[in-house]
Amino acid sequence: MLSPCLALLRSTIFSRAKYTLSSLGLVLLIVSPAQAQQSPHTQVQDVLNNRCVVCHGCYDAPCQLKLSSPDGWARGASKQKVYESSRLDDAPMTRLRIDAKTVPEWRQKGFFPVTGTSDQPSTLVQLLQAGRDNPFKLGAALPDEVELGLNRNMSCPAPNETANYLNDHQFGGMPYGMAALPESDYRILLAWAKAGAPGAVESVDLPPDVSAQVTEIEAFFNQTALKSKLVARYIYEHLFLAHLHLEGDQPNRFFRLIRSRTAPGEPADEIASRRPFDDPGGRFFYRLIPLNETILHKQHIVYEIGPERINRYNELFLKTDWSLEALPAYSTTAGGNPLSTFAAIPARSRYQFLLDNALYFVRSFIRGPVCYGQVAVNVIEDRFWVSFLDPDADLSVTDPDYLPQATPILELPVAVSDSSISGRMRNFLTLGPIKYQEFRQARYRHTARTTGGLDYQDIWDGDGSNHDARLTVYRNFSSASVVRGFAGSIPETAWVIDFPLFERIYYNLVAGFDVFGNVEHQLTTRLYMDSLRREGERLFLSFLPPKSRDPLHSSWYQGTLVSLVDRWKEAPLDTETPTGIPFQTQTPKAEFLNELLQIEPGLWPKADPINRCTGDTCASPETPAGQLRTLTVKPAPFAKFMPDIAVLVVERSENDEIYTLVHDMAHSNVAFVFNEDLRRKPEEDAMTIVPGLFSSYPNFIFQVKEAALPEFVESLSAVRSQTDFQGVVETFGIRRTHAEFWMVFDQVQAALDAQDAVQAGLLDLNRYTDPKVTDPIERLFGFTFNFD
Repeated sequence: MLSPCLALLRSTIFSRAKYTLSSLGLVLLIVSPAQAQQSPHTQVQDVLNNRCVVCHGCYDAPCQLKLSSPDGWARGASKQKVYESSRLDDAPMTRLRIDAKTVPEWRQKGFFPVTGTSDQPSTLVQLLQAGRDNPFKLGAALPDEVELGLNRNMSCPAPNETANYLNDHQFGGMPYGMAALPESDYRILLAWAKAGAPGAVESVDLPPDVSAQVTEIEAFFNQTALKSKLVARYIYEHLFLAHLHLEGDQPNRFFRLIRSRTAPGEPADEIASRRPFDDPGGRFFYRLIPLNETILHKQHIVYEIGPERINRYNELFLKTDWSLEALPAYSTTAGGNPLSTFAAIPARSRYQFLLDNALYFVRSFIRGPVCYGQVAVNVIEDRFWVSFLDPDADLSVTDPDYLPQATPILELPVAVSDSSISGRMRNFLTLGPIKYQEFRQARYRHTARTTGGLDYQDIWDGDGSNHDARLTVYRNFSSASVVRGFAGSIPETAWVIDFPLFERIYYNLVAGFDVFGNVEHQLTTRLYMDSLRREGERLFLSFLPPKSRDPLHSSWYQGTLVSLVDRWKEAPLDTETPTGIPFQTQTPKAEFLNELLQIEPGLWPKADPINRCTGDTCASPETPAGQLRTLTVKPAPFAKFMPDIAVLVVERSENDEIYTLVHDMAHSNVAFVFNEDLRRKPEEDAMTIVPGLFSSYPNFIFQVKEAALPEFVESLSAVRSQTDFQGVVETFGIRRTHAEFWMVFDQVQAALDAQDAVQAGLLDLNRYTDPKVTDPIERLFGFTFNFD
C-alpha cells in the first residue's frame, strides 16, 4: 500500500519549517490553489498539517513518501525499502535534501512522482478518491484484508500502476485503514492535489539577534588552531543529529549542524557522508542551517546552544591543559574507536560533556531518523533505570594509564566494517568484550583494596543542579523512550554508565549506525550492544553485596542456552570485589535504588504517586491518578493483552487529564537477536502509568469520562482473554475507524504540544493498532532479521 494513513500535525508545529537565512537560499512553503494568499497559514497547509504527516514523515513512511515538506512530496515515492534486514550490500542512501538536491536527481535514484505528470494522473488524487469511495464501517474492526504493521508487503504503485493497484485493493485508498477525513478537509486536499500539489517559494530573513548567534556559533566551530579543530570535530560527531535550539529563541525554530563545502556567508552545500566521521573529501566548514520541515516527535532530539554553551565548551575543552601535534584521520577505523581518535582531549572533559546533557545523549540512542529501531531496542529490557558513575570514581578519568591500556580492546563493529562477518565476530564479540571485562574488573578490584569498594558518593549526583543524573528508559518493542527521574516501580534491571561505556554506546547506536547498512552491519551492531548492556548491568551490580550479584544476574538471564553462550562471550561475573555500602535490608537492589533518590532530592521526586508510593506520597483515591493505581498492582494478568503504549484521556468538567499506560513485558532474558516470542513471560507482565505523554508512537487511545473511570479500571483489571479485552475496547476505545478519531487525536497532540513547546513534535500513527479477538494472546514477534 502506498499510504497507511493521513493524519495530524498542528499548524503551529509546521511553522517551524518557514525560517531560513537569506544567505542560505529559499524554503518551499505550501500554498493553497484555492487561496491567493502567499501565507504559511492557508487552508491547504492546515489540512496537510492536521491530517497527512503522521504516517509520512520518517524512514518508515510507506514507500518513502515523506509529506513533511514540499520537497518531500515533489521527490515522490520509491519501491526501495529502507528497512530490509536481509540485504547483503549497503543500500543507496535516500536522505531528503542530503543525498539528492533536485527532483531529476531523485528520479535517477528510482523515485517516481505522486503529484501527476503530463502523461499520468496524480496518484494522490486517485488514492484520495478511492478512500472516499470505500469507507470503513464506523467503529468496527478493519476487514482482514487491510493489513497493518511495518513488515507488511508494500505495493508502492508507480503512476501507471495505481489504477490496477486500486482494482486489486478495495481498501487501498487514503487515508489507509483510518476513519474518513471530514468532508471539508477532503475537498480542500483534493482540490490542492488536482492542482498538482503546488508549493511556493518564500524567503524569510532571520531576526538580527538570531543571525548574530548563528554567526558566533559558526565562528567557534571554524577556528583554525589544531586543538579547536579537534574539539569542533568531537562536538560535531555528537550533535550531527541534534535539533539545535538557540538559547532564548522562540520555541519553534531549530537548526542543524552540518559540514558544508561553502564558508559562512555563502549558501550552505552539505557534504553527504554516510557517517559523521567519514572523510569529508577536502576543505569544509561547519554551518548551522535552519530545520525546514515538520517536526516529528520521534526525530526531535533537542540540544540548547548559544553563548552559555560556547562558554562551557571553552571551559571544558580549550582552557584545559592538553596539546596536539597532528589531527587524527577520518575513517571508519577512527569512528570505530572514538576513545583512540580523541585521546588527546582529556577524558574528564569528554565525560563531563556527555554528562552535561545525559538526557540528550541517551535519547539520541533511541530517537532520530532510525524510526524503526528494533535492532537497538530488542537488546534492552522493557523498563530500567539509569544512573552514571561519578567522574571522580571513574578510573578512565582519574587513572592516566587506564585508557591507554584499555583503548586497543574497545574497538566497535564499524571499525572492521570491511572485514567478513566471521572476522568481525572473532575481533570484537569474543576477544574485545571479554578482555575489557577482565581488564576492568581487575583494575577496580585493585582500587577497592584501598577504597573499600564503590559507595553512594560514587554515583554522579548531577553536580547539584542537573536533572539528567537519574533517567528511566522504556522499551516499546520497536521503539523506546527516555524520561528524567526514576519512574515506575523498582525495575527488574538497572544500569550504571561510565565514560567508556557512554561513548561506545553512542558510537555504536548513533554515530556508527547506518540504517541503510547491510545485514552484517545490523547484526554486529545488535550483538555488540548486548555486551554493552551487560557492562552497564555489571557496573550496577558492583555496588551491591558480592553474594547477591550472581542470584540477581541469574534472574535476568534465565535459560540453559544463555548460560552456555555466556561462557563463550562473557567474562565470569565479579562476585569478589567488595562494595563500600553497608546495606541494611535483605533487598539490596531496591535499597540501593531508593537511596539514590535521596541524593539531591530536589532534582527528582523521591516517590512515584501512582506506581511506587506509601501513605501520603500516593495519589489521592479521589483523583483520577489515585483511581488508576489499582492497575499497577502486581501480578497484573490483564497486562499481556494491552498494546505497548496506550493513551488514556480522562474527560473532566474542567481540564481533561491524559495518562500513558505502559505495557511492561517480561522476558526470561533479552540476550538473543531471534525468537523473542520464545523468551516472553507474559504471566509476569505489568503496567506502569505515567501522567502526560512521552512516547512518539501511541498504539491505542482510550477515552473515559471521569465518572466512568472506576468502571474502566474494574473492567480492565478483570480482563483474562482477548474477548474480555474487546469488551473494554468497544466501551472505551477509540478505534482507527471511530467517528471521532481525528478529533480525539487532535486533543492528544495538543496535550503533547502544551507539555513543552520546545520538545513537542508530531506523534506517529504508523503503529496504531486494530485490536481483534483473533489477536494472539501472547505477543508474537517477527525475527529482527529475515533471511527469506
